[in-house]
Amino acid sequence: MKTIFVSGTAGSGKSLLTSKLNDYYTRNGAFTAVLNLDPGVEHLPYTCDVDVRDYVDIVSIMKQYDLGPNGALVMANDLIASKIDDIQNEVNRVNPDYLIVDTPGQIELFAYRSSGPFLAENITSDEKTSIFLFDGALVTTPVNFVSIALLATSIRLRLNLPTINIVTKTDIIGSRLKDILQWSTNIRSLENAIGNEADGDTYSLTTNILRGLNLSGFAQGLIPVSNVTGEGLPNLEGALSRILNLGEEVED
Repeated sequence: MKTIFVSGTAGSGKSLLTSKLNDYYTRNGAFTAVLNLDPGVEHLPYTCDVDVRDYVDIVSIMKQYDLGPNGALVMANDLIASKIDDIQNEVNRVNPDYLIVDTPGQIELFAYRSSGPFLAENITSDEKTSIFLFDGALVTTPVNFVSIALLATSIRLRLNLPTINIVTKTDIIGSRLKDILQWSTNIRSLENAIGNEADGDTYSLTTNILRGLNLSGFAQGLIPVSNVTGEGLPNLEGALSRILNLGEEVED
């Protein structure tokens, strides 16, 4: 079994990408399963094979511990880690070729509390990787782009997994996609764009962050993906295969 974690900021399209990726693998003959790790989600665009909502109930936690929605989500995510054996047993019963893990909408609950990295480390799998979603609607300015790139690097550090960076919502950002893709591969172009937009202090801070990211090997380009049309999914699958299957891609 190969495991793919789907992470990104709230509203970036994680659940929809999970659904599209699941459909793509299935159409091409691979046996996939989806694990939902978000205890607070009400509706999902896919059918869960394993669902943490079967183990933790947000409403019950709010009533039992007199917590608000945010406090209940924090507690629920910590409780999920204690259910790792049950979750693993469910996954083993399904025994898919690929397990796609849809992480919580609030990324800080998954990546920055101990429960998220614990789950990422302890789900048993032959190979693991992570997809980080750059929300195309957020990264149309260079300063925002660097901010999300810093977050992506931080998440990669926390999860300690090889990570593929993609940009979503390509169907709604039009000509700005060209700029975003250029920024992801040409640091000088991004620095110039920051200089045209930012004042002195912001420029200094942003470019210093950017150079640190570049030194750590961030500038590897983004894969553009549309969750609406499916454009870019073959490129994403190819990148996943280079990590998970030593380059052997599923047939398109």
